[in-house]
Amino acid sequence: QVRLRESGGGSVQAGGSLRLSCEASGNTGCTSDMSWWRQVPGKEREFVSGFRIDGTINNADSVAGRFTISQGDTENTVYLQMNDLKPEDTAMYHCKWRCRGSGLSYWGLGTQVTVSS
Repeated sequence: QVRLRESGGGSVQAGGSLRLSCEASGNTGCTSDMSWWRQVPGKEREFVSGFRIDGTINNADSVAGRFTISQGDTENTVYLQMNDLKPEDTAMYHCKWRCRGSGLSYWGLGTQVTVSS
């Protein structure tokens, strides 16, 4: 079992910035990767940002140039720096942990980001 805890969400005006954090704990003993996703009510969860196998960053087109994922001091912590936020970025942001070998994945409960115009 892997537990994920996101934090850092909040309400900001358009053009503002937020930094989200995600920490994984529990049975994290496998080669894993972490990524950020978001979801609004009534829509499917969509990919935001993550790391490719070679370690390079993969961003959704909608956030490219504005959002940046980074690794913390340990491989079980990731951040999402969000700049130039837009009202359409309003969503619940979820962290995903995935064991590369088995494909087993876990999700956090999310942190709400609300951007007003």
